[in-house]
Amino acid sequence: MAAVILTANEMRQVELAAFDKGIDAEKLMDQAGEGIANAILERESKPGFCVAYLGKGNNAGDAIVAGSLLAKAGWEIWTRQLVLANDLQPLPKKKLQLLGSQHVSDPLSGLPKGKPVVILDGLLGIGSRPELNAALKALTREINALRQCSSATVYAIDLPTGLGEEGIDPDAVVADVTLTIGFPKTALFRDDATNCVGRILVVDLPELTVRGPTEPGRAILSGPDNLQQLVPRRSFDSHKGDYGRVGLVAGSRGFIGASVLCSEAAVRAGAGLISLYVPEEIYSLVVATVTPEIMVKPTRDFRTVLEDRLDALGIGPGLGSARRQEILDAVTQFTGPMVVDADALNALSTTVAQLKNCAGPRLLTPHPGEMSRLWSTSGKTRLEIVTEFTAEYPAALLLKGSRTLVGQAGKSAAYNSTGSPGLATGGSGDVLTGVCTALLARSISAYDAGRLGAWLCGRAAELAANHFSEESMLPSDLFAYLGSAFRELRS
Repeated sequence: MAAVILTANEMRQVELAAFDKGIDAEKLMDQAGEGIANAILERESKPGFCVAYLGKGNNAGDAIVAGSLLAKAGWEIWTRQLVLANDLQPLPKKKLQLLGSQHVSDPLSGLPKGKPVVILDGLLGIGSRPELNAALKALTREINALRQCSSATVYAIDLPTGLGEEGIDPDAVVADVTLTIGFPKTALFRDDATNCVGRILVVDLPELTVRGPTEPGRAILSGPDNLQQLVPRRSFDSHKGDYGRVGLVAGSRGFIGASVLCSEAAVRAGAGLISLYVPEEIYSLVVATVTPEIMVKPTRDFRTVLEDRLDALGIGPGLGSARRQEILDAVTQFTGPMVVDADALNALSTTVAQLKNCAGPRLLTPHPGEMSRLWSTSGKTRLEIVTEFTAEYPAALLLKGSRTLVGQAGKSAAYNSTGSPGLATGGSGDVLTGVCTALLARSISAYDAGRLGAWLCGRAAELAANHFSEESMLPSDLFAYLGSAFRELRS
């Protein structure tokens, strides 16, 4: 339930319904603050300084409770307040009296060096909107300046201040992580909001989430709560045949790396047997490079894959523009599930209507440029693009981006909750293709394979960026962290 995306007004109605049933507002505030503090403590390796920016409402109360718990964990808490303490609403006022924090007027000049700095944006919450007044703008500008000069990590509570469903203020808070309370909010998924929202994490409040809307078809946020069932533990008597025969058609002269990345990703994602089909002219280069667990098959005609026993097929990475008809025939005639990526998408774009005649389920994984060749995208939101395309064609669609979106007719549009700017380099899509194909081979549906594959690759990228950096991590570094991503889902 917590993954369903609500408008700010819908969230208010959920809260009112809870209060009408006797749910205590202070109890909810304490639970929200605890969830916020736990999320921060999980991500910060040692205590430091927390600067809590406080409005006058319950959003400030959530931040104050979180600050109290951080203080117990050894953090020093500073507060910056929009209004005087006596002007706070009753609950935040009560919580602030218990905090024992240091109120500061100029955190830009007072922070010591050498300790982590966290900023809590507790100014407005779901009351956030563009067109901030002068007093709010002064504080949001200060938050953004502090983030730049101190490398502080900004955690926005519910919504970054200045972001609303109707738009974004030029001085909106730039958050690294948005901790959205109870449910993700519609404004977080505006196409122009990604940079000020950052990573989205949901702080679960069971008394609220059980009262959320239940009608089918609403957009959701994909995360552990709705993906965990897709990665059950393996039976102790498992054998390789239980986890699928994967075929991958990839690579060409100058692009052998694409074939290596997607096939090794399939191994790391748990495929039982992997056959990599490559053009004959690059066979010797690939077989000398790829991990020995992969069977490399030189191929004169890509249509020969139709003759082999395969549970799933991935096609497209690094194929180039030649042999277009062979690619199209494989795309349409393979009877099992298939990931269609990269140059296979480019081939398909000239005759996209053939998607209606494919012999099996298809998962398309375009980046925005490839998508624009498949479908008219001008002036449309990402959600509109995915919704329109999947209404027209019987395929699952994974539209890549910093907020990857997966859709299929009759299914909820699903935003991915993981990822890192470190993925913005050539080869990341090849890894995703291999992972998704391995998942298809385990009888996971095309829609769910897209959701799960995007989450796994995104989480592995976050872990890789933490170890290396966003600049220095490589797509191949994801292999070392896919296992940790799988384990997180199970935990």
